[in-house]
Amino acid sequence: REIQTGIGPVTVQVPKVRSRQGEPVTFRSALVPPYVRKTASLEAAIPWLYLKGISTGEMQGALEALVGPEAQGLSASTVSRLKQVWREEYTAWQQRRVDAEQWVYIWVDGIYSGLRAEDHRLCALVVIGVNARGEKRFLAIEDGIRESTQSWREVLVGLKARGLTAPHLAVGDGAMGFWAALEELFPTTRQQRCWCHKTQNILNALPKSVQP
Repeated sequence: REIQTGIGPVTVQVPKVRSRQGEPVTFRSALVPPYVRKTASLEAAIPWLYLKGISTGEMQGALEALVGPEAQGLSASTVSRLKQVWREEYTAWQQRRVDAEQWVYIWVDGIYSGLRAEDHRLCALVVIGVNARGEKRFLAIEDGIRESTQSWREVLVGLKARGLTAPHLAVGDGAMGFWAALEELFPTTRQQRCWCHKTQNILNALPKSVQP
């Protein structure tokens, strides 16, 4: 069997095994599970390339440039099927319940990319929760148009429907849209400006000569 790896295709010989009675026994390798045709490192490279802007039709050529011209089995239809799997996994993750934990406080931020929708830059609205044991978990990653009150309201409404109760504290930057939505959905939650954002804002206003 030929396995596509990060260094190119590798031929793996699957031994034929028989029991002491001479009957055939199915051999299952712990290193190469049945039906696997690509290693985990190569599987991880496919979504990374896609997120970097490589189209489905260009994926085969991109992987050939990385692992050699022998790279096979990554046609446009294969990548399209993988995209559907990723979409279904993300949808299931978006809809999962979050009430199994007590989320003591949350961090929020809007992460902008170079993509634009009409005259607006697109951003990902991110919510990270911290439970009573101090463990951090992503609670939501949603696309939005700017960090508007409406965009943040939709994120918080979704989290509330999935079981999020009012956290003790919310930490975020100075974008007013989130705070307005928070006061509407979780009015008892205390508010705190993110020190990282605040420090960066101050440094940006200082001349380079006096910055630490």
